[in-house]
Amino acid sequence: MQKYKQLVIKIWCLNFLPKLARLLCMEAQEFTLPDQNGKMHKLSDYRGKWVVLYFYPKDDTPGCTIEACSFRDNLSTLASKNVIVLGVSADSPESHKKFIKKHDLNFTLLCDESTETIKKYNAWGTKNIFGMKFTGVLRKTYLIDSQGNIAKIYENVNPENHTAEILADLQELQQK
Repeated sequence: MQKYKQLVIKIWCLNFLPKLARLLCMEAQEFTLPDQNGKMHKLSDYRGKWVVLYFYPKDDTPGCTIEACSFRDNLSTLASKNVIVLGVSADSPESHKKFIKKHDLNFTLLCDESTETIKKYNAWGTKNIFGMKFTGVLRKTYLIDSQGNIAKIYENVNPENHTAEILADLQELQQK
């Protein structure tokens, strides 16, 4: 019966919801990206765990630092809920290494210098900062369940309360 309900929900999503909302009913898209040390990571490597896949504009900028440090400070709580954190930006491995060292980050940062995965996850677009419009990486997070399905999408993330928001949602989502 549960599989039937999931199928009905997926069909409904595919037929009646816009593209972004459809992602909530779908399996997260596979990717392979290098981390700060050049080690390759595939999303499927993390099956059986919940994944916070967060996209951020640039290493060591104010908002990105606040967000990363919040994940760092809450990593043991997230890990106790079977969650791993993967940060993704278009920065180089060298930039990631400096960012990790400077802020003592305790999770993996992935490099998408081609922006292929960033675009695949709709985290590339027009931004408006101080009245200037430009294209770049958007601050966006996908919460992926242990089966590899997108459980929630966070857009227009507020770096200061984002981790708390994810923890609250995990409390609800993991009880289902």
